[in-house]
Amino acid sequence: MCADRKTDIGPPHHDKFLPPIIKNNYGKWKYHETPQRGVLLHVGEKGDKLWSVRAATARIASIETIRLFADIADKFSDGYLRWTSRNNVEFLITDESKVKPCIQKLEAEGYPVGGTGNGLTNIVHTQGWVHCHSAATDASGVVKALMDDLFPYYHDKELPGKVRIAFACCLNMCGAVHCSDIALLGVHRRLPAIKHDIIAKQCEIPSTVAACPTGAIRPKTVDGHQSVEVIEEQCMYCANCFTVCPAMTLNDPEMDGLSIWVGGKVSNARSEPMFSKLAIPYIPNEPPRWPTAVKAVRNIVETYAKGARKFERVGEWIERIGWPAFFDQTGIEFTKYHIDDFTHAGETFKRSAQLRH
Repeated sequence: MCADRKTDIGPPHHDKFLPPIIKNNYGKWKYHETPQRGVLLHVGEKGDKLWSVRAATARIASIETIRLFADIADKFSDGYLRWTSRNNVEFLITDESKVKPCIQKLEAEGYPVGGTGNGLTNIVHTQGWVHCHSAATDASGVVKALMDDLFPYYHDKELPGKVRIAFACCLNMCGAVHCSDIALLGVHRRLPAIKHDIIAKQCEIPSTVAACPTGAIRPKTVDGHQSVEVIEEQCMYCANCFTVCPAMTLNDPEMDGLSIWVGGKVSNARSEPMFSKLAIPYIPNEPPRWPTAVKAVRNIVETYAKGARKFERVGEWIERIGWPAFFDQTGIEFTKYHIDDFTHAGETFKRSAQLRH
């Protein structure tokens, strides 16, 4: 194959977009620290220094916002910036004298700097009612209400450790709710409503049956129409069927809502990665400000802040004090829905780089 061949197959190599200081110190960073909230300092083996100024952004940015960030990057960080996986934007600065002016410019434009160290970072979330057909709740609205309430923990108020909050609108889980300290997950609570008279006209029955990950859908003739039935015990309300068959609607304004999960993390520090576990099985949708959900999350954050040790993540704090103490201290009611009777092998999979002989 010709080394000079140019193709549109696959993305270009990432090192084409790295700032020179990162390319020169790739794999050679000596240490990093957090000189102030919202600023990271990386120091290379030869003394090179890189300041990353982190600011919160919306998940969906307008062209005007992109142009503003490009102008800020041109002025303060030699044109280099990056987005984190949790919707923060970081400006990569090599001149320390430009750090403070960059922060002042961002905050003057309404983009608060923070999200580093022991505190709350920006909330990663899914699409929600604005676009997704399987959403059981909104995303942007709930996240906006949450961040308005918890903003001090992003900007300047310390927590014992890092707290990552995630939001997914349904259990297809486009967000990181399975591995976040606190997570909100939209839930459907009734079976798909099947339009038996038109399903055969709108959908392919075999494809609809095959779309169900739990085998809950089966072919059935109803009132002379070729249709399907749903086995309630096997349905997990994922809306996969609605994705391929619009005659099986799942959304319901009276029954849909959200649940809260706690204790997940990706980090290997101090303990292995952890999956989130159920804390509150159902909270109704309450637009536009979702007061019950916001109050519930704040309660968990503040209880954790009072009882956790330095650098302890939410899941590690819960493992130390025990789940009975978690429910007792937060005042969350323990119900039958908290009993984990999942029979598959998730707990036996090796999820960590902490290998032992």
